[in-house]
Amino acid sequence: MKDLIELRWHSRGGQGAKTGALVLAEAAMGEGKYVQGFAEYGPERMGAPMKAYNRISEAPITVHYGISNPNVITILDTTLIGKVDVTEGLSEDCVIVVNTSKSPADMRKMLGIEGRSIFTIDASKIARDNIGRDIPNTPMIGAILKATNIMDVEGVIKGIRKKLGSKLKPEIVEGNVKAIKLAYEEVKGE
Repeated sequence: MKDLIELRWHSRGGQGAKTGALVLAEAAMGEGKYVQGFAEYGPERMGAPMKAYNRISEAPITVHYGISNPNVITILDTTLIGKVDVTEGLSEDCVIVVNTSKSPADMRKMLGIEGRSIFTIDASKIARDNIGRDIPNTPMIGAILKATNIMDVEGVIKGIRKKLGSKLKPEIVEGNVKAIKLAYEEVKGE
């Protein structure tokens, strides 16, 4: 892992990006890493575009602001493409993870970019099938882990069981765990 990994989540309010960033941060902290997980939003409401962020590091993190040049971009809703600049600050080594049933090649065309690693996963379908709701945040965590290798998936699942177990019914927690595992196994990249 690089010394500092910065992730930017693009989502609409209610899709779970803020919670996803917080859960990923807590799981990384459980593995002894330094973390930040926060969202950027104002008076937005359900359905409005929003961003969430993660920083994960082996060393203390001394910066406290939004991420403009992420190592990883996560797009939970493709309807944001063209309405929000989801590729803002895109570097040559940036990894892009998209919630879609389309192929990585199709997303590359849709985003109008060359190079870079693009991964796709139908996180919404996985969420509906395993959680009962279209909240794609936990499947996207599985896809992010596979696409980046920033952390061990089993360690993250352990952290997620702990984090979600105090708030949700056991069957919902296990649905989220299954969603993470499925996305980790099924994500496609190029």
